[in-house]
Amino acid sequence: MACTLCARGGVGGGGAIEMAGWIELHVDLIKDGMNKYGIRHPLFEPSPIEPRFTRYLVFEGYSVDEEGEQYYLDPHVAYRRACLEAVQYLKGFGYTGEEAYTILGAAPVEGRISAIVDIPNACCTLWLPTDIFEFDIRPNAQGPVPRVQGGRLARAH
Repeated sequence: MACTLCARGGVGGGGAIEMAGWIELHVDLIKDGMNKYGIRHPLFEPSPIEPRFTRYLVFEGYSVDEEGEQYYLDPHVAYRRACLEAVQYLKGFGYTGEEAYTILGAAPVEGRISAIVDIPNACCTLWLPTDIFEFDIRPNAQGPVPRVQGGRLARAH
């Protein structure tokens, strides 16, 4: 069976990275399972297969656009703002905006609706695993140091 690897946060718009591959699949059929469990949409259990990441930077966004206009409890606007925060942060390390956006579209990011109870703001977060980078991107007192140029690691002086 051909498979598609999907970035969990769906930053790239298309929502998937198309690739050739094979998948081994096991299915247990539960007769009338949707009714037994009272659900109307698919339910699945993620695979325990590695890689699993344990360290993340979490970028937050609210339902207020770039011009300051409030979009009452709109998680789409809030998630876009979290993504834009992550792009801006990665630019501090020398990535172009396009490179940062591509990283977010291909990386195993996790997008979450974090709060929709703080009227009028929805809050969404983008969880970016830090272990996918070849250098430490975590904040420090020094601030970001450009480490890449044109998508390549910059030479240390």
